[in-house]
Amino acid sequence: MQSDKSIIEVSHVSKHFGDKTALDDVTLNVKKGEFVTILGPSGCGKTTLLRLIAGFQTASEGDIRIAGKEITQTPPHRRPVNTVFQKYALFPHLNVYDNIAFGLKLKKTPKETIKKKVKAALKMVGMTDYEYRDVDSLSGGQQQRVAIARAIVNEPEVLLLDEPLAALDLKMRKDMQMELKEMHKSLGITFVYVTHDQEEALTLSDTIVVMSEGKIQQIGTPTDIYNEPVNAFVADFIGESNILNGTMVHDRLVRFCGREFECVDEGFGQEQPVDVVIRPEDLYIFPVSDIAQLRGTVQTSVFKGVHYEMTVMCGDYEFVVQDYHHFEVGSEVGLLVKPFDIHIMKKERVCNTFEGRWLDESHVEFLGCAFECRPCPDIQPDTEVRVEVDFDQVVLQDNEGDGTLTGEVKFILYKGNHYHLTVLSDWDEDVYVDTNDVWDDGDRVGITIPPNAIRIAKR
Repeated sequence: MQSDKSIIEVSHVSKHFGDKTALDDVTLNVKKGEFVTILGPSGCGKTTLLRLIAGFQTASEGDIRIAGKEITQTPPHRRPVNTVFQKYALFPHLNVYDNIAFGLKLKKTPKETIKKKVKAALKMVGMTDYEYRDVDSLSGGQQQRVAIARAIVNEPEVLLLDEPLAALDLKMRKDMQMELKEMHKSLGITFVYVTHDQEEALTLSDTIVVMSEGKIQQIGTPTDIYNEPVNAFVADFIGESNILNGTMVHDRLVRFCGREFECVDEGFGQEQPVDVVIRPEDLYIFPVSDIAQLRGTVQTSVFKGVHYEMTVMCGDYEFVVQDYHHFEVGSEVGLLVKPFDIHIMKKERVCNTFEGRWLDESHVEFLGCAFECRPCPDIQPDTEVRVEVDFDQVVLQDNEGDGTLTGEVKFILYKGNHYHLTVLSDWDEDVYVDTNDVWDDGDRVGITIPPNAIRIAKR
């Protein structure tokens, strides 16, 4: 039973590995009895956060409390938590019963008490008749149940689960999701679950914590996260989305794809750049008629079991549409979206902004390099300046040696008629790029910025 009282309090926690920051000022409260999922791509810091709560690593900054007690430096065995890992770490030389009883024996629990607790844990995970089986003879799903039984037999206040279903096949994973949900309900203890699987997070959780690059991007219910993403990363990572550049004309009216649409959002100002998110299932598709807000041609159509997923080209813009009705490739169609299905988000940035230093009458230093730029005769050498560069003015090259500096593509967002890339420069600063060229995550690139693309202002 979930309560309003927080059992886990993570306050301004950071974790550094050398010069790399795995967690950056993370604050999170987990309520007693809650099922919280920490969700994000590989390398986002979710497992590091779980390991800090478990005590397998120590925070570089900040503090962690469990049940009101400060435990930042407390070793794992003294914390009221148990962890289930992706690799179940069962003891191959012990049978099911002895694997589950292991922790209780370490605590020198009486034999009769151990027997009762192990039988209760086996019943809880549906493994009553398996107590004397060799763990190597069990299937992956059965081993996973034993690992959970071993964790819950110690009656922890918090159960930490680090991608425990990742090694299972699809059907078993779906079955175990339902069993985990039932277990959480019957046990009444707090679950903190780590996964990169969005569907798993939406299925299991009371609360989802979306992470990227060591920071929490959004915390909310599955419905909130899906329907009201706070930024383009969350919208793109949770489910499929059509994400487009738009302009908020005024309250409840937005412009994108060359026309204006009624929406329900307010408070964004007038003629302000915004991101527009439309889920594929919220676009109505039909033979062309007068009610169509957009007209286009079906480019692809794939049957997905319950619905068809189609891409429709409307002028220069590509939309993903999911619908029960099938339209052949090449069909002329109309699209319509209702006002409450258009989600507006503030842009996190409208251009690249860097801190720089003015060198001479036509050169500025930023990102660790000297760039030629338009003359600024009123700025004295060695003056600190702000540098602005529009996203579509940054040029990327296949050959790293052709760039003024180099970097690595680390995030790709499709915006309907172009790609918006995040490139981590070797100066360890992000450079944002709008391009029609196709790049892959992890590509090494050269980065060039033409002189006339650089705008300078005094800081």
